[in-house]
Amino acid sequence: MVVGVLGAQLASYAIWTTQARSSQLEQLDELSRNVAYSVASTMRFFRSLPYDYRHIVLDQLRDMGGTRFFVSVNDHRIPILDTGDGPGKSLVVDNFQRVLASELGIRDALVEFSRPEELRLLNNEVLLHDLPRRWGQHSLLMEPLSPPVLVVQMELEPETWLYVATLLPIQDLFTAHGWLSEERLLAALLVLLTVIGLSLVGIRSATLPLGRLSRAAHLLGNDLDAPPLRESGPREVAATAVAFNRMQRRICQQVEERERLFSAISHDLKTPITRMRLRAELLDDPLQRERFCASLDELAQLVKGALASVKGFDLHEPLQEISLRDLLEGLAEELSLQGGEVAIEGHATPLTVKPLALKRCLANLLENAIFYGGRAEVSLDEDGTALHIAIRDHGPGIPDAEQERVFDPFVRLEPSRSRHTGGSGLGLGIARHIVRAHGGELRLANHPDGGLVATLVLPREQLGAI
Repeated sequence: MVVGVLGAQLASYAIWTTQARSSQLEQLDELSRNVAYSVASTMRFFRSLPYDYRHIVLDQLRDMGGTRFFVSVNDHRIPILDTGDGPGKSLVVDNFQRVLASELGIRDALVEFSRPEELRLLNNEVLLHDLPRRWGQHSLLMEPLSPPVLVVQMELEPETWLYVATLLPIQDLFTAHGWLSEERLLAALLVLLTVIGLSLVGIRSATLPLGRLSRAAHLLGNDLDAPPLRESGPREVAATAVAFNRMQRRICQQVEERERLFSAISHDLKTPITRMRLRAELLDDPLQRERFCASLDELAQLVKGALASVKGFDLHEPLQEISLRDLLEGLAEELSLQGGEVAIEGHATPLTVKPLALKRCLANLLENAIFYGGRAEVSLDEDGTALHIAIRDHGPGIPDAEQERVFDPFVRLEPSRSRHTGGSGLGLGIARHIVRAHGGELRLANHPDGGLVATLVLPREQLGAI
């Protein structure tokens, strides 16, 4: 846009300058021919006068004041510091020589231009500013402007020269201005800034709904209960907002339907499982009774895990500012009552999070660390933009090829599904979902000295947007 506006401005100035210069030359051509005919008439008039009358006429002209020409008869040619240049002067000189040659047969007339402050007149070569104002300053000065003075000198007879000075009232006749002057450059800059400013306002008003749509799409992955988009803006953006709100409503309906389905299944399965457990207790064979109860326990654990999965992904709770150190110390105290050992190092400033969800996430990770390694070591660190929580155990670790697969639901590297040997493999998946809902990330890595390290990264700038 900047290049386009500047290109249009420069092109328009170039065309305007060319046209203005051409118009000025046309005006100068017509004016110089008229002045040339007037000078020829003046020369013809003084030729016709007797010698003794010439000075009388000159005195009368000077006494009149305000005449168009300053005329004098001198005994020599007055030296003029010629200031004319360029095509304008060439045009004037050519017109005068052509007119004087055709009207008077004079081919050696001197046509020159002088600045008013350097113009000399009369036999004593006095400066124009030293003469009485009524003699010539009224006709040769245009204060405060200072256009060049046209001076024509022609020989009346030997040692007698007719001196005619006049103005060509054309502004900046020989001023060497570039086609892109400072004034035009300033005007181009003002136009450019105006166009860019208005364009930015227009673009901003058009893209603002897109920004809202982008933020809403980001929030939708973290909170399905986010308020709907305002369906305004350009027609296409408004239509997109309508479609986005419709999609959000459908997703919410599907999630609610899933929760109802899992809750119904879990509720409906509890009753037959309980009846089967009671009947199993009536079996006479102790071995069969124990195996039957173990299978029922496994089935109950699967139902409980499925319901926990649904509740684990449900983050419908308000944001609160909490201390991560206090939360971890509370979990460590609860786990110590069950025989677990948790060591905590480091401090962190309070964060705005969903406390119950984050507590569930950290509890899952700490329980895994204690189950597989006997104890857990937690370190807190922050760098101003994010909080890092590292939880290390002293267990066997996880092969590198399996570290992403363990986040999938119901995936466990330990083959048993007994509730006494590690659950049903939902804890890590739920923990990662909770961390990502807070705009962070959960990664696993084996420690060089043995054991597994789970690292949570919670960015501070995104927590307030959940």
